[in-house]
Amino acid sequence: MSSLSSASKPTLSYFTWAFIVTAIGLLLGLWLGFATEHTVGGALKIFFIVTVLAVLEISLSFDNAIVNANKLKDMTPKWQHRFLTWGIVIAVFGMRIIFPLLIVVIAAKVGPWSALVMAASQPEEYSRIMMEAHLPIAAFGGTFLMMVALSFFFDHEKDVHWVRWVEEKVSAYSSIKGIEIAVVLVIMLIFSEVIERQESAAAATSFFHAAIWGLLTFLLVEVLGGVLDKSQEALAGAAKGGLGAFLYLEVLDASFSFDGVIGAFALSSNLFVIAIGLGIGAMYVRSMTIMLVERGTLAEYRYLEHGAFYAILILSVIMYVQTLIHIPEVITGLFGAALIGVSLWSSIRWNRTHPEVEAEAAE
Repeated sequence: MSSLSSASKPTLSYFTWAFIVTAIGLLLGLWLGFATEHTVGGALKIFFIVTVLAVLEISLSFDNAIVNANKLKDMTPKWQHRFLTWGIVIAVFGMRIIFPLLIVVIAAKVGPWSALVMAASQPEEYSRIMMEAHLPIAAFGGTFLMMVALSFFFDHEKDVHWVRWVEEKVSAYSSIKGIEIAVVLVIMLIFSEVIERQESAAAATSFFHAAIWGLLTFLLVEVLGGVLDKSQEALAGAAKGGLGAFLYLEVLDASFSFDGVIGAFALSSNLFVIAIGLGIGAMYVRSMTIMLVERGTLAEYRYLEHGAFYAILILSVIMYVQTLIHIPEVITGLFGAALIGVSLWSSIRWNRTHPEVEAEAAE
């Protein structure tokens, strides 16, 4: 694979593999629909569900692509390549196939093969088990993403502010050690209390335990990433953003996937249909990530990254709220896309009113 430094490629060329996977995936959807329903109408129904799932995954993953690009730009070419090859395999097969199987293995106390057989022969029962596991998954993923977003805003080195009246105040408190952890813990306690009152003590305990694991996972990945990357610097001189950054991105990708994978079961109870649809969407995230890194889009549009982290923060809160009420994933995706669209528009406006700064950045 060529280095990610080139910026001369046409836009559509970044999506070549995504288009190929889309064509293969849609054909597989048609075949699967006909094989299970034995009618043209059934084949078209599965084709439509695969298409909707792919669009849903893409809409939910704009912010994921931007955050990936932000981390990737500081990684060595070797680790960039590994994330964009190994990472996509983990994203498609690990999170879209193995992860849902593991949930059923743990929840139903069955073996992996039995879970796979259940997915193929008893999709309704499989879907029911997946939906029942939503609360701890939402707590874990929501907590991890909340820490990701708050770590961006509680940064004393952050000097570019989009929503200035909010971000300047938040940045002023960033020197207080562990303040983002304290904020997340307070939110966790509030939601635990609400869940206990509306649901049960057992549900509240499940939520709190999963949320604590989400917080610990974030902290452990941060610590492990720092240790691994420092070790690589010692061994390879100025190596930057190696294995530690790779692990961080993989956990981040997984956290983004939790909500989409669980929500997909509201559209279809067939694991293989879901894997095809979400797998197509994952390919577009990979393509968008490469394009953002190669073209230096984050540097060109100064508020784009802010929009992505606001979208992540709102997604994390929505995942918490979904433990109490159902919020359609379409709303989540549209909200995130809208925030990124507004941040892009604000960036373009800023560039027009500060042409001298844009010219300096281009030199």
